[in-house]
Amino acid sequence: MKTISAIILALAGLTCATGPAFAEETKPVKKAVAKKKQAAKEEEAKADEKEPDVGGMTPVAYDCELGNKLTIYNNASDDQQISLRWNKRLHQLSRVGTTTGAHRFEDSKNGLVWIGIPAKGMLLDSKKGKQLANECRTAEQAAQLSAEKR
Repeated sequence: MKTISAIILALAGLTCATGPAFAEETKPVKKAVAKKKQAAKEEEAKADEKEPDVGGMTPVAYDCELGNKLTIYNNASDDQQISLRWNKRLHQLSRVGTTTGAHRFEDSKNGLVWIGIPAKGMLLDSKKGKQLANECRTAEQAAQLSAEKR
């Protein structure tokens, strides 16, 4: 009986002694796998952040209140998409239907919303719930507004 107890205690001691050492050996492997996964996620995010191609699109510059400026790129053959340059970045926005007749385009990933009406446009941040640019007008819209004020 003493022999069996001694063997069990010896095996238990070996198990305890190798347990932490084994765990330490697997930590670098787990860290390496985690780093690879993180690098893959970052690479995927960079691929998603590629700016849209505006070749063949017509740029329309807007001057907004508080000195803000933005440019919208339209494609005459596709009225469902626009590209919008804001803060030195191009964003792809997709049309969202409205019942008011306003032109509404959204980039849900970044939270950008462009709303255009015949007299002006505005850019919103739907994630933060605030206006980014208001009273945005093209040169033609600004000229028409000043003519109406006379």
